[in-house]
Amino acid sequence: MDALYRAFLAPGDLAFDIGSHVGDRIGCFRRIGARVLAVEPQPALVRTLRWLYGRDPSVRIEATAVGRASGRADLRLNRSNPTVSTLSTGFISAARAAPGWEGQHWDGAVEVACTRLDDLIERHGMPRFVKIDVEGYEAEVLGGLTRPVDALSFEFTTIQKDVARSALAECSRLGYVRFNAVLGESSVFVHDLWVDAAAIGRWLDALQHAANSGDIYARRVD
Repeated sequence: MDALYRAFLAPGDLAFDIGSHVGDRIGCFRRIGARVLAVEPQPALVRTLRWLYGRDPSVRIEATAVGRASGRADLRLNRSNPTVSTLSTGFISAARAAPGWEGQHWDGAVEVACTRLDDLIERHGMPRFVKIDVEGYEAEVLGGLTRPVDALSFEFTTIQKDVARSALAECSRLGYVRFNAVLGESSVFVHDLWVDAAAIGRWLDALQHAANSGDIYARRVD
């Protein structure tokens, strides 16, 4: 994982971790020497992040969701598997009918603050890299960005390829021209050479359901 992210971050750079969950990417970014803005809306996970990283002066933690507009939003909680809690009702509907997602239940809800990526940049400065992992809300997060950073990643799932295609469209709007992908937690790019939006879209369309999830990476330049 560290080797993967060294392609995007150097010591002293700022990274945004949108959907920090329990902070595995924070640890990676800090090992590289980057500063981190950790963004997580779930109160229980925010407490975990503060326990793990609250004394690190190079990590800031914001207890908020991120979307297309600022305000308030309803976060649907999966208490037995908090990392798939989501703002997206479409994600829940897709998971309920999907092989491999049996036993997942969104059995609670909490109202949370919601902000935009543009607002986070205003408060914390321009990051070098943004990681987005928000369970079916990725296109909405990108919709709140008008000042593109050098590179970013967003999670995709095979149960919601339409969301990934919408996120790709947002990336194209922002001027990203080169794309790659990682399946699951492999930390290995699937393409030896970075490809354009059309090619990564075809790769996504052809991906088998069993692949489940991964991350698409976008860069503004070769």
